[in-house]
Amino acid sequence: MTEQDFRDLMAGVCAPVTVVTATENEAPHGATVSAFASLSLRPPMVSVALDRGSGLLARILATGRFGVNVLGAEQEPLARRFAGRSAGRFAGVRWQYDHGLPRLPDAPGWLVCELASAVEGGDHLLLLGVVVHARTATAAPLVYGHRTFGTHSAFAPVA
Repeated sequence: MTEQDFRDLMAGVCAPVTVVTATENEAPHGATVSAFASLSLRPPMVSVALDRGSGLLARILATGRFGVNVLGAEQEPLARRFAGRSAGRFAGVRWQYDHGLPRLPDAPGWLVCELASAVEGGDHLLLLGVVVHARTATAAPLVYGHRTFGTHSAFAPVA
């Protein structure tokens, strides 16, 4: 199997879209992440995979904390903004500190996590986080599949 074969196969697997955040020296940092999943109920845990070269990863490893903003179907522009490489991702975006981490208050889901461990996974590290705070609102989720954003939900508006 080639790398492209694997990429093409995984493109067909819909994934939730999140903006993972951290703080360093009182400055907000964040990136769009679709490699996010629920891991455990007791204790409540999630997993997030980040590329080893990610500046966000370095900040999370240094602070031992991260936030997860679970985006809604209408938030594709935010997902694209935080997927970019610009340093000013938070400029002009509505955000606030919540439990000391950057939160996008319009995101329907918000998790505050303490880093439990980082597991080697090829060119990524899998971060296992214990959820210490969560907020949620019922909304259609933003998902990523076949290299495009969309939603699949009974909560999505019907056209």
